[in-house]
Amino acid sequence: MNADRSTSRRSYLCRTLVLLAATFAAHAAFAEGPQSTPSIFAPAGTPAASIFDLSLFVIAITGGIFVVVAGLLTYAIVRYRHKKGDEKSEPAQVYGSTQIELAWTVVPVLIVVVLFLTTARLIFAIQDAPRPKKTLDVTVIGHQFWWEFHYPKLGIVTANELHIPVSSNQQPQAVFLKLYSADVDHSFWVPQLAGKTDLIPNNENVMWMDAKHPGLYVGQCAQFCGVEHAKMLLRVYADTPEEFAAWVKNQQQAAVVDPQVEAGRELFARQSCMNCHTIKGTPATGHYGPDLTHLMSRETIAAGAAPNTPAAMKEWIRDPDSVKPGALMPAMHLTDGQIDQLVAYLETLH
Repeated sequence: MNADRSTSRRSYLCRTLVLLAATFAAHAAFAEGPQSTPSIFAPAGTPAASIFDLSLFVIAITGGIFVVVAGLLTYAIVRYRHKKGDEKSEPAQVYGSTQIELAWTVVPVLIVVVLFLTTARLIFAIQDAPRPKKTLDVTVIGHQFWWEFHYPKLGIVTANELHIPVSSNQQPQAVFLKLYSADVDHSFWVPQLAGKTDLIPNNENVMWMDAKHPGLYVGQCAQFCGVEHAKMLLRVYADTPEEFAAWVKNQQQAAVVDPQVEAGRELFARQSCMNCHTIKGTPATGHYGPDLTHLMSRETIAAGAAPNTPAAMKEWIRDPDSVKPGALMPAMHLTDGQIDQLVAYLETLH
């Protein structure tokens, strides 16, 4: 029995050490820059890098504690395993030892204090960081189950895909986000760029990020907000200065008016689509759903649940629940011909 317990303890220790080694190996395996899945192991912004350094510090301390405790436990199991004749003897008693009781009281308190002060210092350092001369202000509104982005100084409103300029040592530029919720609690989290920040109804929260490498950074809502919480995805595009300027110029334009898709445009206006969505330059001024003025400039639809392709768009309009079960967009019960007309119109919204 004792031999089985000793084997089990050693096996547990080995599995834990392998897990820690895999964690550090995963970090080493990630190259600098964007990743295809949310990752805390490849920070690409100042807040994310600071949080990652803190996590390594915590892992080092807790890992050291584990090694010491597991080592002592393994030693005790092996050294004092049951032997013949032990029934008549009693191990040494340490009850009442002031030194030992002080040690296992003071040392944990000191460890907790160190972790608390280090974490608090990092939180305040991130929150109170000075604003660079060049900053971009963005207002983020969380909806069930999509993201709305306002660029107040640029006059741009878009959805689900946030574009920001890259920050470099020569031209440092940070993005400051004001976070609001239109309904329930949400949480904005792009792990490679910054930590989690909640969006709370009737409350303003703030955060900032500075992407050091161009590319796509993915994240999602990190607070359960309803049926489709898991598919409330985030895509942050860090653009070069030239790419960002071109994107801004395009987003500031009104919607394209193409006479070849007049039937689809009229269908959009006749249906309840215009009551939920805005298309700049048209009578459609709804705010319940995403702004569609430049819909085709996005790579995904339904907050990242599907690619932005004609086939996916048709299925999304025909039956939103088949693409994103629990989505609040209603099925419009259109004929196949009407859906084709509507998609043809939406495809002109670049």
